[in-house]
Amino acid sequence: MASIARVHASSGQRALIITTLVVPLTGWTVHAVSLHRKLAAARRDPLTGLLGRDGYTTRARQITDRHGDNALVGIVDLDHFKEINDGPGGHAAGDRVLAATAQRLTAWAGSRGAVGRLGGDEFAVTVRIAPARRELRLAQLVTLLAQPVQIDGGALVDVAASVGAASPDVLGTTDLSVLQRAADAAMYAGKHTGRAVLADRSHATVPSINGRCAGRPGTHTLGAAA
Repeated sequence: MASIARVHASSGQRALIITTLVVPLTGWTVHAVSLHRKLAAARRDPLTGLLGRDGYTTRARQITDRHGDNALVGIVDLDHFKEINDGPGGHAAGDRVLAATAQRLTAWAGSRGAVGRLGGDEFAVTVRIAPARRELRLAQLVTLLAQPVQIDGGALVDVAASVGAASPDVLGTTDLSVLQRAADAAMYAGKHTGRAVLADRSHATVPSINGRCAGRPGTHTLGAAA
């Protein structure tokens, strides 16, 4: 009935009706655009500028699906990060180390790689690397991440990172969740050794507690930190 009344309304009334309809629609449009921008921004970590977990997962899956056996999935965890936060430079020093680590991972991965901050001092990276070059490239990554970081005042902070990696040809799958689980187990297996660890199939079966690996199977260590 209301729609019939609008049809027979005068031109002035019709203008009023159209105006009252347009205003809330315009408001919702502005709200939708704003929400979209906020969601897009949320895909990036505000401190490091890296992809968040969801954005990283989407991009990493594209790489593993497309490149198969030439894909490499890595998990990176900073060593003794709490000591940096609790040191003279405080959390500002910790933030600087996180930002520097993000920059180094991005440079190592290149424009076609995917780098994300999973939370805290843990990062993930997925790249295309031919099997024959994995050992060299992972050794380069460990060396790069071990370079001191300059903080406010010019002081240098010593840093180091544990690196675990997994590849589809070794594990027999391109399932990102399996690859990340194996890379995480490999990373913990080589924790504080100064060497990257390439996962084998045993790492994919390690049980986890709260998403963290509970066991440490045999390791294949690659490269060395500077």
